[in-house]
Amino acid sequence: MSANDTAHGSGAASAWVQRWSHLLPPEARVLDVACGAGRHLAWFAQRGHAVTGIDLDTTQVAQRVPTATLVTADVENAPWPLLQDGTPQAFGAVVVTNYLWRPLFPTLLDSVAPGGVLLYETFAAGNETVGRPSRPDFLLRPGELLDVCAAWHVVAFEQGYLDNPARFVQRIAALRIFTHPDTGAVSARHAL
Repeated sequence: MSANDTAHGSGAASAWVQRWSHLLPPEARVLDVACGAGRHLAWFAQRGHAVTGIDLDTTQVAQRVPTATLVTADVENAPWPLLQDGTPQAFGAVVVTNYLWRPLFPTLLDSVAPGGVLLYETFAAGNETVGRPSRPDFLLRPGELLDVCAAWHVVAFEQGYLDNPARFVQRIAALRIFTHPDTGAVSARHAL
């Protein structure tokens, strides 16, 4: 989140997402959960990725990223809307920023295709000392994203205080490990 972000999902793409977006295979499909105004959808669409955004309100995104597939849904109080044959659709990348709903963690992980990447950045414990959000339900516990991605290849992880604006965050870039069905070879990268 940068200082010029006034509405959720407005402004430039997160520096964390920009930094690790090279991990995506070329032309990978990208899912942005709680996409807000679509800053990450715009970032990935400009790089040739097919993008899907999900949020309670997607009207701002439709104008900003007209090529995006948009799903208007309440993922906290309704079933996951992106299912294919009863399982979550697979994407080359799942991006989540400034959003935390712990019951969604398994679905988010299942939505990353083998060899794909999870880019996650949100508020963490300590943020209650500098602003909102301040409720523990909306703040990651120390090392929580590492625990969530324990079976994955963690490329980068950070937690702590950031300035301008003042906030405590936790963020991770993690690749879903792929086991080749024929050879059993294990890789963190697979063509999607």
